[in-house]
Order: sequence, then C-alpha cells, then structure tokens
Amino acid sequence: MSTHEVYSTLREPLVDGNLTPADVTRDVCAPMDGKPSGLWWVGFLIAVSLLGLGVASVAYLMAKGIGVWGLNRTVGWGFDITNFVFWVGIGHAGTLISAVLFLFRQRWRTAVNRSAEAMTIFAVMCAGLFPLIHMGRPWLAYFVFPYPNTRGPLWINFRSALCWDVFAISTYFLISLGFWYIGLVPDLATLRDRAQGLKQKLFRFFSLGWDGGFRTWHRYETVYLLLAGLATPLVFSVHTIVSMDFATSVIPGWHTTIFPPYFVSGAIFSGLAMVLTLMLIARKTMHLENYITERHVGAMCKLIIATGGIVAAAYATEFFIAWYSGNEYERFVFINRAFGPYAWAYWTMVTCNVLTPQLFWFSKIRRNFLIVWVLSILINVGMWFERFVIIVTSLHRDFLPSSWSYYVPTKIEIATFAGSFGLFFTLFFLFCRFLPVLAMAEVKGVLGYGRSRGGGDS
Repeated sequence: MSTHEVYSTLREPLVDGNLTPADVTRDVCAPMDGKPSGLWWVGFLIAVSLLGLGVASVAYLMAKGIGVWGLNRTVGWGFDITNFVFWVGIGHAGTLISAVLFLFRQRWRTAVNRSAEAMTIFAVMCAGLFPLIHMGRPWLAYFVFPYPNTRGPLWINFRSALCWDVFAISTYFLISLGFWYIGLVPDLATLRDRAQGLKQKLFRFFSLGWDGGFRTWHRYETVYLLLAGLATPLVFSVHTIVSMDFATSVIPGWHTTIFPPYFVSGAIFSGLAMVLTLMLIARKTMHLENYITERHVGAMCKLIIATGGIVAAAYATEFFIAWYSGNEYERFVFINRAFGPYAWAYWTMVTCNVLTPQLFWFSKIRRNFLIVWVLSILINVGMWFERFVIIVTSLHRDFLPSSWSYYVPTKIEIATFAGSFGLFFTLFFLFCRFLPVLAMAEVKGVLGYGRSRGGGDS
C-alpha cells in the first residue's frame, strides 16, 4: 500500500457511496427535473399561508399605525427589534460557512455552503423589514440614505444607530448576494447544458458564458477568493454594529463593552442551528444522505458547542460585571432578569442556550439526526428569547419605579413575526425547487477525499 493510500484511509470520506461526477449532477438536479413532491407542496403552502398572514398584518399596521403594537411609554422597542436582531443573527452562519471556512480550507463545508448562503440572503431580507416597519412611515425610508438632494442642507444623522444598521445590513446583503451568485455560476452552466427552451435561455444568461476552461476556472477562483476575503470581516462587523444600537445607550443592561463579541458569537450560534434545521430536512426529503453525512452534522455540532460555550461565558460575565461594578442599577437589571416578571423568558433562554448544546458532547446524540434536529430548533428558540430578554427586561423597569410597565405583544405583532417566517420559508422552498441545493462543482472536487485508490475514485 502506497503512502497516499495509507493517508487516504485515515481520512473519513466527505461523500458516501463511491459516486461519480455524473451521479452528483443527477442526484442534485433530480428535485428540479421532476415534479414537486407532496411534502414540498405541504411545506410551501404552509409557508405561503404564513406569508399572507404577515402581509395582512403589515397592511393593517400601515393603515392604523404602530399604535396597534403593544409598545408603551417605557418599552419603546418590543417584538420588532427583537425579530430584527434575531433574523440578522440567523443570516450569520451562511457567511461563516462559505467565506471563513473556505479561507481555512475546510472541505466539509461543500455539502452545506450553498443552502447556508441562500439562507443568509433570505434572513437578511426578513431582518430588513422590521426597521422599515418601525419607522412608522416606510415610504420615507430614503431619508436614511445620504445622497445629494434638493431638500436643502438636510442630511441624515450619522450619529444615529439606525443609520449604522442601514449601512451594515445593506453592505452585508450585497456582498452575500454577490458571493452566493458567483459560487452558483458553474452550476448554472451545468443546468444550462441540461435544460431546454426558456429555462436554457435563462441559465445561459445567468451563467455568464461559462465554458469550463482553465482560464474561466482561474478567474472564477480568483474572484471567489476575493469575495470570501471581503465577506469575512462582515461576519464580525455586521452584528457588532447591531450590538452598538444597545451598547452606546445609557440604559442599565445595555451600556456594556461585552456586547460586540457577545452578539457576534450568539449570531453565529443561532445561524449554525438554523443551517442544521434546514439541511436535515433537505437531507431527508431530497434524498441527499450521501452528501450530508455524519461528518458534516458532527462538524456543525462541534461548532455549536464552541459558540455556545462563548455565549454561556458571556451570560456569566454579564452577571459578574454587574456585581463587580457596584452600580445598583446594573445589579437590579440582572436580578430582575432572573427573578422578575420576565424570569420565565430568562430561564427559557438559559435552558436552551446553555444546557441544550452540552448534549452535543455525546457522539451518540450527534449521530442521531432526529435529536440533533430537535436540539437545533430549541437553540433557535433560546436565541430568540435572548434578544427578547436583552431588549424588554432592560426597558420595562428603568430608573424611575413610577414609569415601570409590563410589555405584552399584540396579535398583530405575533402575526407579523409569523409572516417573516412565512417569507423566509417561501423563498427557501422556491430556492430548493429551482436551483441546486448543493454546490455541485465543489462537491465533485471532494469526491476522492478520504478514499483509497481502489475504492472507486474515478
């Protein structure tokens, strides 16, 4: 046995089944070539129904004003900003898996990066809706963009956290969209060669004349590497900007320097959990068992353990800082979080975000995909409650006991939140139906990884 064969047998294959490149094309394109399955229609109709509910609730909100929300004089931010931060966090894992892991040459990313990138784009779209709605007059949204205008010496307030969010989110969306599209070009060329009629014309236009030659691949890899380098700082900058919406205020519980790393790690934590949730469903319903293997799920679970540990350390650090500071207002905020009217939300957050990830230490659990799927959902539930706890519990009891209040979301707020999930899953279902869920070109590049030469590596 040669040195190559000895080394390759020590590595776990990234693709099961000794597949050929033709097998990869056939398997990935199968959902697009045939008619949608019954499960696809059920999921799509549920998602569209939720989207319709969200559209109706937003239309009612526009007609009546944000007074239909449960906000009051004390709690000026509620479900809207909670959902905004939640969806921005969901969008973080796509850039992490695609850009950061690509730069670190982590080959296992090839089975999940395409869906993670699409998830990023859809999640950022959902996130952008909530600040737009919260403006009260979304038709004046152009006021937050600096551009030469005829309104006299009137410019945006660059000190406003809202402007930071606009620049951060729009930049993140455009770079992520470009990164996703460039990675999709080789697969669009494959679809072009298989399609006929209108589909072929569309794929020919969007594949940008791809011919598969050496020069084409060389330029593609150069651009892809450049975009990965541009996208990597965004993983850390976008949620850092979002955290500054809170950290630059003087409200106890928000005015702390721990928020930027705390928010970034939490965003990656929740994004990884959402990728697991979606990919395990796609693996089962689209018959991708050979491509999304125990190795991929195990690697994702280990990343969740790492980021979940950072989040747990941040929770403990917050309490320590509040105690060590000697500030009675800071101490009260954290005691109120744990034992006040919203204690149920705080302990739900701790249970889902601190205790749940510890189960991933056990290999038997990592190999049981049903349990992994349930735990990934629980983590996202906990991360939503984290944003709710940070925002609402810091506001509902401020410096003056006479202004204390209790915030309860209205049906319109809940319907709007459900509608954002409807938008997200509607777009994801359409993506799974009309575009390849896996990056075929990249999967073909790792077919021989971990195989011996006698194992059908051709």
